[in-house]
Amino acid sequence: MLPLALCLGLAAALTACAEDPDEGTNGVGRLPANEIEDKARAAADGAVSVRLAGSLVSKSGTYRLNMRLKARGATGSVTTRKSTFELLRVGDALFLKAGAAFWRHAQDSEEPTESDIEAADKLDGKYVKVPQDDPSYKHLRGFTEMNVLLKGLLTVHGEVRKGDRDKVGGVRTIEVAGGEHGEGGTLDVSLEGTPFPLQFARGGGGGVVVLSDWNEDFPLVEPEKEDILDYGRQLPRTSG
Repeated sequence: MLPLALCLGLAAALTACAEDPDEGTNGVGRLPANEIEDKARAAADGAVSVRLAGSLVSKSGTYRLNMRLKARGATGSVTTRKSTFELLRVGDALFLKAGAAFWRHAQDSEEPTESDIEAADKLDGKYVKVPQDDPSYKHLRGFTEMNVLLKGLLTVHGEVRKGDRDKVGGVRTIEVAGGEHGEGGTLDVSLEGTPFPLQFARGGGGGVVVLSDWNEDFPLVEPEKEDILDYGRQLPRTSG
């Protein structure tokens, strides 16, 4: 009986070793790294909506984003070192919503004046329409542009190679890494269904973002008029 048991155990082990790790997947795991990257980019380019959540590190600071994006607009929140605010864009109309604390520190002075505090209290929790000729319009709108964000984020630098298989949000993935140690960034691509990019880590500690809810629609409606305040031609400057 013992030799038979050993043979059965050996056969089971050999069978396990021979299992195809790509069985039941979309097959992109069998492709070279550059082709996996191309597939992921094509999937992202063809998508109509996505949720982007995570952190981005830039020269101006670190931003934590939780945005739902599509071609005609976006909705979500941005957190900086000092504050959190909400953004809503419907077409070209861009709205910013924040608490009084955000607006109290929206002046160049270190300490808000009484008039600053009074104005901030009026803006508390209201949607403020960002004038298109305000210098901050382009900067804030950048957080709501799906194609711009994806193009800037989904770029792996250096010679790409296949990395580890893992899971992101319970979905099996294959990693594409830039450089020998992923110093050019890493991209986790779905092995299930459409090969969407599900996570991207920027090289040099530039932040990690998770991409989900691909092609899931969401409503984009301008706020009610009574919830909107017009600050004029220019918003107060914020300190970040």
